[in-house]
Amino acid sequence: MRAVLHKDRVKARIVRQDRRGRPEGRVVEIIERPEQPIIGRLLHEGGIWLVAPEDKRYGQDVLIPKGATGTAKAGQVVVVQLTEPPALFGQPVGRVREVLGEIDDPGMEIEIAVRKYGVPHEFSEACLSEAKALPEKVRPIDKKGRIDLTDVPLVTIDGEDARDFDDAVYCEPAKVGRGKGWRLLVAIADVSAYVQTGSPIDIDAYERATSVYFPRRVIPMLPEKLSNGLCSLNPEVERLCMVCDMLVAADGEIYAYQFYPAVMFSHARFTYTEVAAILGNTRGPEAAKRKDRVKDLLNLADVYRALLKQRSTRGAVDFETTETQIVCDDAGRIEKIVPRTRNEAHRLIEEAMLAANVCSADFIAEGKHPGLFRVHEGPTTEKKEILRGYLKAMGVGLSITDDPKPAEFQAIAQATKERPDAQQIHTMLLRSMQQAIYTPINGGHFGLAYEAYTHFTSPIRRYPDLLVHRVIKAILNRSRYQLPVLPTPGEAHAKLAKRLASRVKSPTTKPQKTTVAPTKETLAWEAAGLHCSANERRADEASRDVEAWLKCKYMREHLGEEYGGVVSSATSFGIFVTLDAMYVEGLVHITELGGEYFKFDEMRQELRGERTGIRYAIGTRVRVQVSRVDLDGRKIDFRLVREGEDLNARAMKDKGVPPATGTPAKPSTKRSARAKSVEAGSDRGAAGPQSAMQAFKSAVKKAANKMKGRKPRR
Repeated sequence: MRAVLHKDRVKARIVRQDRRGRPEGRVVEIIERPEQPIIGRLLHEGGIWLVAPEDKRYGQDVLIPKGATGTAKAGQVVVVQLTEPPALFGQPVGRVREVLGEIDDPGMEIEIAVRKYGVPHEFSEACLSEAKALPEKVRPIDKKGRIDLTDVPLVTIDGEDARDFDDAVYCEPAKVGRGKGWRLLVAIADVSAYVQTGSPIDIDAYERATSVYFPRRVIPMLPEKLSNGLCSLNPEVERLCMVCDMLVAADGEIYAYQFYPAVMFSHARFTYTEVAAILGNTRGPEAAKRKDRVKDLLNLADVYRALLKQRSTRGAVDFETTETQIVCDDAGRIEKIVPRTRNEAHRLIEEAMLAANVCSADFIAEGKHPGLFRVHEGPTTEKKEILRGYLKAMGVGLSITDDPKPAEFQAIAQATKERPDAQQIHTMLLRSMQQAIYTPINGGHFGLAYEAYTHFTSPIRRYPDLLVHRVIKAILNRSRYQLPVLPTPGEAHAKLAKRLASRVKSPTTKPQKTTVAPTKETLAWEAAGLHCSANERRADEASRDVEAWLKCKYMREHLGEEYGGVVSSATSFGIFVTLDAMYVEGLVHITELGGEYFKFDEMRQELRGERTGIRYAIGTRVRVQVSRVDLDGRKIDFRLVREGEDLNARAMKDKGVPPATGTPAKPSTKRSARAKSVEAGSDRGAAGPQSAMQAFKSAVKKAANKMKGRKPRR
């Protein structure tokens, strides 16, 4: 294996099976060795320059010749390009291609992550040049063929720290059929007006496929002039937009809709906190400052409640989960980790965006034009079996059918929400779901209980949304949209293709004599969906890696401290615990759970002690101590703190000294009564239990007595 590096594609031959029946193999050929930069720290040891890879999966250091270090200094983080691959008896050799800086430099974790995961982070010269040539504002010629909505009081509602605003909303009462309802407008920045298919900006955006969000930094999909300027619906300026204009009935059903390009004027920039305060008290100080917009906000709240009612009727899955936000100081270090609370304003905007996305999917399907749907499939057969077994083992009176509907999941969530183990049950329900993907084959959205769903509302930060805008325009113009040339699929693309292939069931029916092969156009859209889905995963992995690095660095300052927490998952090798105060997850290894054998119950998703019967399952409350932090491995280890166990007792325990207080282990019947008395921590004539120091002295004395009479080793 020394001749093989992480990410190499190899051919292996199975040579035997281990005790568990798992196949073991031997690498017989290296098929492909991709061009891969390695990120690590430059070390100077014994006159030899080495780079220790940051990603420990590489397994060996890279040798750097004397003249190949460039301007890098020992201890700095560098990017290495391999010049010689590893051999059976030789290390890989490389040269320093880029110096990132010192390991403690602010933002270093982001610089490492974007290179580690291959996230494009620099725009091409052609892209920047094209962006620079774009106009500074909407020109009269740009308004041609567009509906003028500048007099409609559209507003944006976003977070306090938002820098780009890609959606605006407006609502007013309207007659729908013979009853009452609302007219709901969702205006989305028209990125397609400025980013032409196949242009340099489009090529860069396609390669990125999504914006990547890190604490304190965003790597945008589009150049800043577009993302924060022309395509951001900033207050009190004209902007080009695509509008989904809907009529919503009193029961939340979308009665009718239409799409059209428009020019708008944002009449206000609201924050979620501000809107929630106004809706909570229409006579409060926040409402007084925005009295001209209060009525519009109340209309939005009314249509939101109707859409929410329709969501319940559909049986859409709606679990409340805790999202966290990392708050950093100016140096990029974590100050605190706080829960990201969702108020009524968040849900209001979410329902409005869902409605627009559903209309977009329906419009594309009705127009019979290929496009990308956001498909969320139901649970796999394996996950259904695990969930059924778990629900039965936990005594939940409900289960799921062979072809489950979202309403079944929601019914279980509602029926168990008052149980003390509700969090554990809801977590298992969520884990049984699959990840959503982009594909031209409409399979519906299981979680949201939609027959067709797509993404239309964020073309500034998601490329599939931009493609949806172009398709909608093509249908409106009675034309056909042609996809641009796809970029070369990367590692993320290959990983997702493999993951999706594992979902495909074995064929059971014989093919017909005449089969229709997919067209080139269909294959192109499938490739586009796979590319966008893979890069979405890549962005998520890079973001999680940075957050894990920051959390590890934060927890290094809290080594030895104790916290309360909740078991977030159980495995055969231990339990993962999420701390209450910090929302940081770490592992309590199975060896730290106590001096007995623990068995993993897959059905109940818990560890159970064979002797005591103690159980550790999702939702179990525990108290832990931060024992170890591995910054390179992004791992945090906890140790379990027993009830009533103080720091002195734990320190003595670490030294092998028996506990001075508490319930003793049952001694062997062969031991003398005197031995039992000493082990129990009591002594004849002693007024009370031994102190930690007395216990330590007693143990030393006992060890010395054992040594008497032994012959010295020669």
